[in-house]
Amino acid sequence: MLTVLRTGVLGLALGSLALASSAAPAGEPVTFSDQIVRIFQAQCQECHRPGGVSPFALTSYLEAYPWRQHILDATKTGKMPPWKPVAGFGEFRDARRLSPEDRELIARWVAAGAPEGDPARLPPPKQFPSSWALGEPDVVLDLGASYTVPGRAADIYRCFPIPTSFSDDRYVAAVEVMPGNRKIVHHVLTFLDTSGASEELDRAEPGPGYTCFGGPGFASVGGLGGWAPGARAHTLPPEVGMLLPAKARVVVQMHYNNHGDQDETDRTRIGLHFAKGPIDKRVRIIPVLNTTFRIPAGAARHEVRASWTVPTGWDLHALAISPHMHLLGREMKVTATYADGATRPLIYIDDWDFNWQGSYTFVEPVALPGGTRIDVVSAYDNSAASPRRSPGPIRDVGWGDGTQDEMCIAFLRVTVDRERLNRR
Repeated sequence: MLTVLRTGVLGLALGSLALASSAAPAGEPVTFSDQIVRIFQAQCQECHRPGGVSPFALTSYLEAYPWRQHILDATKTGKMPPWKPVAGFGEFRDARRLSPEDRELIARWVAAGAPEGDPARLPPPKQFPSSWALGEPDVVLDLGASYTVPGRAADIYRCFPIPTSFSDDRYVAAVEVMPGNRKIVHHVLTFLDTSGASEELDRAEPGPGYTCFGGPGFASVGGLGGWAPGARAHTLPPEVGMLLPAKARVVVQMHYNNHGDQDETDRTRIGLHFAKGPIDKRVRIIPVLNTTFRIPAGAARHEVRASWTVPTGWDLHALAISPHMHLLGREMKVTATYADGATRPLIYIDDWDFNWQGSYTFVEPVALPGGTRIDVVSAYDNSAASPRRSPGPIRDVGWGDGTQDEMCIAFLRVTVDRERLNRR
């Protein structure tokens, strides 16, 4: 069965902006105006800007200087920018990763006292889109009402079911997410509901939407992608589309963080761009998962494995991959082993963080011929020292949707080579 998506998350990979080199020869001074601001523009300002999701901005020298030691520590350890895939284990579009040279420049800058340099040498300010990057969408989905996030509230997961009224199936070529309040929107994910279960979940809780950590709370039949700071909207290849079933509800999962003292409101919108020509191949979601594991209480490193083999005759191409675990997850490695025994790395995350997960699009679609085995190896820390364990007594942990539960899934977004839908 190639179309199921039980639960979990699909997001979009964080983007980056290619700018002129910020390198400085050894011995030359490193300044904010000459080199550092160019690194910030390329890799940091999508979040670290006025109105952005980060609690402080890095668009000017006066904004950056007080955070110089924090910047050094975060970049030296790899905590920032938050790009989780290990280099060399899968190649992805829009990778946001500092080069060793950029890290060295930041270290030299801080060691020298973080000098400003000549402001006349500053590059033009980076511009951020204020409207739809791909033009006016065919349809704009709205949360239906503003949602209020209290001051100092962190990690709020809220799902908003949005009904559609199309009497026939539609194919979507691109999706754009327009956050209503970038100060509090951490990321956005979408799921598709054809059962009406999301509406019942919505009615069961007061106010707009319902609580939904870990997944939407129902058996989703697919998704339309999502958004995270830095994500850029991409149009699918010609004749490839995402199915939006007739009269489906698009369930939008919002992850909110409010760093300020004041309440903030959000009303995010999602723009759908429909395919303009015939669709031969539908984007399908393969969950490679294990739902029967048990992570013992106190285990500092417990491995869970999952495998799935592409059926004979169902040659596929993988467009993207989305690892998914919860708070106890520490590592996930996914590989493809071909029928001849050759192995191809797909993704490796060696420092899992539930708050910085995403969907990673391959630079080139990865061929997965029939008979290819996909292997997932995940590691979990269920000890008292686990850095992100939920409060409370340590207990055995198994599969589940809740905060106290865990998951082991790698979602693959694929097309089927032999498929010829010829649908609009």
